Amino acid sequence: MSAIQTNHRADFPGIAGDWHYLDTAATAQKAKPVLDAIARAYGPDYATVHRGVYERSANMTLAYEAARKRVAGLLNAASESEIVFTSGATDSINLVAESWGNSNVGKDDRIMLSQLEHHSNIVPWQLLAERVGAHIDVAPLTDDGQIDLDWIEANLTERHKLVALAHVSNVLGSLLDAKRAATIAHKVGAKLLLDGCQAAPRVRVDVQDIDCDFYVFSGHKIYGPTGIGALWAPYDILDAMPPWKGGGSMIDRVSFDGTTYAPPPGRFEAGTPHIAGVVGLDAAIQYVEGIGLDVISAHENATLAMARDALSSINSVQVFGPDKSMGILSFAVGDVHPHDVATILDEGGVAIRAGHHCAQPLMDYMGVPATARASFGIYSDAEDVAALVKGIERVRKIFG
Repeated sequence: MSAIQTNHRADFPGIAGDWHYLDTAATAQKAKPVLDAIARAYGPDYATVHRGVYERSANMTLAYEAARKRVAGLLNAASESEIVFTSGATDSINLVAESWGNSNVGKDDRIMLSQLEHHSNIVPWQLLAERVGAHIDVAPLTDDGQIDLDWIEANLTERHKLVALAHVSNVLGSLLDAKRAATIAHKVGAKLLLDGCQAAPRVRVDVQDIDCDFYVFSGHKIYGPTGIGALWAPYDILDAMPPWKGGGSMIDRVSFDGTTYAPPPGRFEAGTPHIAGVVGLDAAIQYVEGIGLDVISAHENATLAMARDALSSINSVQVFGPDKSMGILSFAVGDVHPHDVATILDEGGVAIRAGHHCAQPLMDYMGVPATARASFGIYSDAEDVAALVKGIERVRKIFG
């Protein structure tokens, strides 16, 4: 067991004893500094933001906006004014679809997706297309489970207004060449949205270098709390987008004769925000950056490679996705249903995900009803891999 594994597993109260948590792609466990920050935010530090003139409210407002600046730093945004707090990546994508999409996508326009997208990066675009009469195209995958950018380049036209792709697949762990995707999209005047849920906790994201137009992620995937996430877009794009939700905070002045709206990002943050969630996200990013995303990525990749080698050597186990996937390993054990695999593994104290992983079109494309999925984090170690292998051997014995 490496020093990384020894030092950081102990930071997570949710992992104790002989329990082996291999479902980080669904939601990451929370480090004690994150839990402490949330407790303080709901306890001795609690007050509203952007409203009160009393000291505690002013201090909480400073903490809230400091978190926005930290998210901007995580993504290398040009300014914290380019960061919109949302309830998560799903909310962020719906915001773009409802606000930017309704203003910029019309009848007979096209939207480009891929076969491996999460439902959250499919359904909002389907709803938009149905409303305005647009069409959706779906890019195939390469043999090793990557989005086929050559196909996208050959099939993208000036009718395409948006390309929306996963930066890292939540099923296959494949990493998109995001910079090339942006170049391809911009050649025809399309915008590029990246679903960064699985990328933000694992790789350095530089939205300026990538040159994408929208980037979204969820806090609970990056060791933060649920119910909080972020949307990034260049300020000029945000400034041209109309509000999506109405209420307090997102206004300049309200009268029955008409209402004027706040500039971004406030325009898109109606109502009392998830204050403690934002503070917890700030603590989570501090924690991750304190370790270093390069260190986290190297650790996860080493652990995953160990697991991939072990599972590939087991007779009747099929492993999906590219050899160099990012912290995520989907597999099948013969013709045993993944739910049965997960149930037997759970009996041995190993927690994995089983099902379609909110990616039913990908399951159809792969010709399987579901997969079992082990996903790793900064707390995963060789003992987790050994327990996974032991559990799979037990599955094989039970099902012959």
